[in-house]
Amino acid sequence: MVCIAAFIILCIISVFVAILSIFRRDIGRKYWKTFKKAWGCVWKKVRLQKCETNFKEDVKNSILKKVVIKKPRLVKPLSIAIEVASVLIVFITIWSLVAAVKAGLSLWTLGTCNVTSPSSCALGAEACSTEEKDLSWFEEWGEIFGAIPDRLKTWNAEEYTVEPKVYVDEYKEENPLALDIIDPGCSACMNSYRNQLESGFFDENNTILIVYPIEAEDGYKFVNSGLIARYFYATALVEPELAVKIIDRIFTERNEEKVNYQSVFNNELEINEAERLIKDWIKEFGLEGEKYEKVKSLAYSSEVDEILAKIKDIVENKVHVKGIPTMLYSGKKHYGLYKK
Repeated sequence: MVCIAAFIILCIISVFVAILSIFRRDIGRKYWKTFKKAWGCVWKKVRLQKCETNFKEDVKNSILKKVVIKKPRLVKPLSIAIEVASVLIVFITIWSLVAAVKAGLSLWTLGTCNVTSPSSCALGAEACSTEEKDLSWFEEWGEIFGAIPDRLKTWNAEEYTVEPKVYVDEYKEENPLALDIIDPGCSACMNSYRNQLESGFFDENNTILIVYPIEAEDGYKFVNSGLIARYFYATALVEPELAVKIIDRIFTERNEEKVNYQSVFNNELEINEAERLIKDWIKEFGLEGEKYEKVKSLAYSSEVDEILAKIKDIVENKVHVKGIPTMLYSGKKHYGLYKK
């Protein structure tokens, strides 16, 4: 273990030695000689061969030579301490490598480097987590390996749509189909939508919005997301091209106090206040008379309940979303913030 630990330490300090070698070539030559001996010993250990260079004793003797002269009684306990420290260094290094590989695979397959708590992953911070659950270390590996086929498959957005289909922009026959899974209260969804809008993504793709309110123990993760989703689909059943205006206003416009509407819905409005505001918007968008009354009656109807149930099944069981926004386009599943 001593030779392996020494090799690990030499690998780490090689960066600093490389910089020093620019000014002192003799340091680089001396270090490289020691490094080659360490690697030779480690390579033989990997092949279960005896370390012929006796590198272990060289390392221990170089550390203990001053102690032998001044305090010979400490040689034995220090020798044991070196062995123990070597085991710890090797164990920590191996564990760190395994953890890094696990985080990398998780980020690639699931869009988060933390399977158990997606929202705590700094690399996945540009998304809103759809679930937090307790998993053992082995269960986390199971989730990762189980998601690899999803990552490698070709995703056809058409297979995951729900009627009524709500396109962000006017449908163009020549454009490919894309799917955006969003929560109206999710800031990452808002920023992603803005980036898509500014980059021309919606002009180049027939993008369908899937509004999925993230559930929590006491309702929804964002207090008014469920209400917005209901009126979004109720409006879509009557006038699909007007439904997208609800999301567009929430994501891109501000109220008279210059506060973004997403923040208004998340932080300032109770359910009844939010409902009144959405009803005002629907009238403003041009729905009046019978159509307006129909939207109000559909919002809490079994028809909209069924749509939301289908969306929940698609998002959680078919697309296997861990965080949103999640997008399907160009045959791939894309996680998190869309970057311009």
